[in-house]
Amino acid sequence: MSLTLEQVKSKSSARLKGLHPVVLAATTALIERCYAREVPIIITQGLRTIAEQEALYAQGRTKPGSIVTNAKGGTSYHNYGLAIDFALLLPDVKQVSWDLKRDGDGDKVADWTEVVQEAKALGFEWGGDFVSIKDAPHFQMTFGLTTSQLRAGAKPSDIAMAKASAIIDRLKEEVKEDMSKIEELEAIVAKQDERLMDVEKRLNISGKEIYAINYSEAITAAKAVGAIKTSADKSKLELNVIQMFYNLGLFKKKGDDKGI
Repeated sequence: MSLTLEQVKSKSSARLKGLHPVVLAATTALIERCYAREVPIIITQGLRTIAEQEALYAQGRTKPGSIVTNAKGGTSYHNYGLAIDFALLLPDVKQVSWDLKRDGDGDKVADWTEVVQEAKALGFEWGGDFVSIKDAPHFQMTFGLTTSQLRAGAKPSDIAMAKASAIIDRLKEEVKEDMSKIEELEAIVAKQDERLMDVEKRLNISGKEIYAINYSEAITAAKAVGAIKTSADKSKLELNVIQMFYNLGLFKKKGDDKGI
């Protein structure tokens, strides 16, 4: 993955303000765990004021647009910092996706499904499970409270918060181990890249070649003398060796006084 974890986190930082501390911890862990699965996400909504909720509820009713929520002001867990919305963050770090079938990491499991799996493991309820209007980008942590109770001033109990925190802390420790392994693999890949660059330098290869174009002369010459039959399925190392032999003049036809 070309994106760093810090880059991914920075994209969501503004939307994390005002979240309940336990929900904030769970959301941070969600970003980290999804990143470890090569599925970067961005938080698109966190705390939503009651006024903002009223405006959203009016959409498709008294204001233009489609109906997107059945929750009036004060009846959404967003209004209490207990809910988040997310989207998939695309590699250019500028665009996002709400494509539920996208498989950006190529593991044959939809990225959206992977995020939902991680969120549920952390204790979030998923809006995709709602009965009335399904809300696929939505996660909430209710601590067993209804919005009516929250409107009346109820707060999550210490026991409910402690249970949620225990789960989050355990999973955060797991992701630390995963991230450590990822860093080790990235270091190995970096060393391999350095070795490849060294080989390319020795072979007089810039490393920027497009095989089908920049190796074409060497491949054509190699075919002409029978050194290879086809250029198909050649690895970069093989192509580099062919280029090296060509650079040394070893693919000249017999009788060519320029040959070796």
